[in-house]
Amino acid sequence: MDPMDAGMRYTPKSSDRDWDQAVTFLPATDSTKLEKKKGPGKIAAIIGVVVFACVVALMTGLLVWHFHYRKDEKIMKMYSGSMRITNQPFLDTYEDSNSTEFKALAKQVAAQLRDIYTKTPALAKFYVDSTVQAFSQGSVVAYYLSEFHVPKSQEAAVDNAMSSMNDPINKAQRSFSDPTGSLFYDSVVASAVDSRMLMKRTIQRVSERIRPGHPITVKSPGFPDYPYPSNSLVQWQFRADPNSVIQLDFETFNLEGECKNDFVKVYDSLAAIESRVMAEKCGYYSPNNPLGFISSGNVLLVTLVTNEEGNYPGFRASVAQVVKGSRGTSCGGTLTGNSGTFTSPNYPKYYPPLTTCEWTIEVPSNMNVKLIFTKFMMSVGQPNLCLMDYVEVNGEKFCGNFSSNKVVTSNTNRMTVVFYSDASRVDRGFNATFSAFEPSNPCPDKFLCNNKRCISTSLQCDGWNDCGDSSDEKNCKCSSSMISCRNGLCKPMFWKCDGVDDCGDRTDEMNCAACKPGEFVCGDGKCISEKQKCDGRNDCSDNSDETDCGKAAPCPQSNYVCKNGQCISKQNPECDGENDCKDGSDEDCGDCGKQPYKTSRIVGGQDATEGEWPWQVSLHIKNSIHVCGASIISDRWLVTAAHCVQDEGATRLSQPGSWDVYLGLHTQKMLEKAEKRSLKKVVAHPNYNAYTYDNDIALMELDQPVTFRDSIRPICLPSAAYDFPVGKTVWITGWGATREGGSGATVLQKAQVRIINSTVCNSLMNGQITSRMTCAGVLSGGVDACQGDSGGPLSSSSGTRMFLAGVVSWGDGCARRNKPGIYSTIPKFRAWIKEVTGV
Repeated sequence: MDPMDAGMRYTPKSSDRDWDQAVTFLPATDSTKLEKKKGPGKIAAIIGVVVFACVVALMTGLLVWHFHYRKDEKIMKMYSGSMRITNQPFLDTYEDSNSTEFKALAKQVAAQLRDIYTKTPALAKFYVDSTVQAFSQGSVVAYYLSEFHVPKSQEAAVDNAMSSMNDPINKAQRSFSDPTGSLFYDSVVASAVDSRMLMKRTIQRVSERIRPGHPITVKSPGFPDYPYPSNSLVQWQFRADPNSVIQLDFETFNLEGECKNDFVKVYDSLAAIESRVMAEKCGYYSPNNPLGFISSGNVLLVTLVTNEEGNYPGFRASVAQVVKGSRGTSCGGTLTGNSGTFTSPNYPKYYPPLTTCEWTIEVPSNMNVKLIFTKFMMSVGQPNLCLMDYVEVNGEKFCGNFSSNKVVTSNTNRMTVVFYSDASRVDRGFNATFSAFEPSNPCPDKFLCNNKRCISTSLQCDGWNDCGDSSDEKNCKCSSSMISCRNGLCKPMFWKCDGVDDCGDRTDEMNCAACKPGEFVCGDGKCISEKQKCDGRNDCSDNSDETDCGKAAPCPQSNYVCKNGQCISKQNPECDGENDCKDGSDEDCGDCGKQPYKTSRIVGGQDATEGEWPWQVSLHIKNSIHVCGASIISDRWLVTAAHCVQDEGATRLSQPGSWDVYLGLHTQKMLEKAEKRSLKKVVAHPNYNAYTYDNDIALMELDQPVTFRDSIRPICLPSAAYDFPVGKTVWITGWGATREGGSGATVLQKAQVRIINSTVCNSLMNGQITSRMTCAGVLSGGVDACQGDSGGPLSSSSGTRMFLAGVVSWGDGCARRNKPGIYSTIPKFRAWIKEVTGV
């Protein structure tokens, strides 16, 4: 019987019985012989001392047992492993666990394991039993499960002994003899079973043989009609022909977001051997973020583990047999010419384990080689130590993840690139380009960064880290129009006193309080009269003049108000996972602001992942093209910009019948995949100013409620007191123009920007910023919203949720340097939104 099938049935027996047998009581004594006519005699005294000593010894023993032995109770430990039997031919019947041949060889392997364990001092006294789970080819690989009952104090020692089982076998092959013959074996691997797999009430195992040219489809139980079952362990064992590997591609993957609850593990093995785990995955992956694996050999194990609650749809995957050496499984070779591109095997999906590739790059003899890794994701063990997977370029190893392009150059016309992956924990790998350059002039008419990147000379000493290693900002002489940081950097003057440490040593944030005597400094740097402090009116835009006034007052606007009227001074308490309100209203958030799909680390430009921004809406003029964006805030209401719904000649954009609304859309050329809706009502803010774009916000009511799903979901609305601090990273999304004056994007775009100080922004935008506007962007230029993005969301993350920080409103061109994007500030309109929509 497979011990994993029994769950916790193998709880160690208590050792109480052994201790009970060790307690010995003295026999009863004839009381008449102990009587004294005149008083106690010597015999009685001796007996009394003996009895007392026995009682003391008994109590001492019980105390020792209670505090030492009972404390060191035994626990069940399960170890999964494999061994390669070198002197046995593989029989097809070994794939059938009910066959006579399987049972006979399994009995030999179990006996052999017992012999190994009993000869290992650290394991002998704790070993219980072993069960063979499967066999595979090569010559014959046996996969087994071994059970031990281990005192807690010895758990680490047993783990170490099991993990080092293969060490002596690497030095000399071992053999084992029993009445049925001798087995020769090597390559013994063992590791502790994931404890989450031992606690499941329902266990299901499936074995599949993959045939050439006949891929199969595998689904989690119930998919797609029902969510996967709770408290379950489901395992799929896949076998392929010799000299083949198995390709696993998830077409749909939708599990709970916390891997500690529900997860899928993929093993380069037929048993759940942790030292052979390729990846552990949970959450959501869309087809645009491919999740796929390739085994190193002809076996693969997929394990689904679920807990007791929060079950999700599950997954569907395709499993196919691929010949070793075919496209996707092979790599390396010689690369010649002036430029080229190459990738790790199976990129952008996950590379296989136990793989080594070598490329030789050769460019013309008078040139050198420049190699740029545009994407780089390699599994890493200890930080800064490339002990697991790595890429080695001319003897230098690289591993982990690079957030920006990694550049490596050679001193000759040749370069050697080696890719290596060990037996476990794979990743997506790399995408690389190489080019030839002239050694004497590596960056013609450009600035050469220390990391070998080439940038325009106009970007040198402009206050921006354009190289990525700041080498373009070193050894600079700051002009009078720039901040001279104490650390030697130069920064634009408009960054001074903006609340963000741009210098890195806070030089730009020093001596910022320039108010006159008798004036109060607001939190945003504004100066007001001291007489205005604590006068009951909010004269500072951040209400800092009405805080700490030492008197009971109504809940300040800067505080959060619970539904029961309780005033919470904690900043941004809503939907943060903690009940700050006594009535719990701060956590009454529903399902808003949750991104159903994981954000891929392979952005691929600025294309969003399908379903990544489920509150994003595309607004089309009736039977025409996309013109604006919007955000879902409830099952009936949308938020957009007021300037999107202003009448233009004969086009009555203020009327609901003029619009087609597309929900759950990703690609504009695939409108049929979205949910098309009509509008019942359009409500522009009554104080919208078409000249200044002040109060640039509008609401739209759908003609009927929408049913939420992964690709259609509302974003969370912040309270009136919610604060989006200066410097915070936020997201802009939309189908607008990808460059100023250009055409709209086909695929939904995304970009990260940061919130900019309103005083700085007002100076950059020539005094056009009001208190109802938020500035956000990248002041170095290149990232911004543009025409067609209007009305769309400015999304800000808080924990596991996204909040609507603003609505795309206006800007001076698109993505210009020192010209941020301007957004309508949602907290300023929270009361109006509530009044109109009830949301």
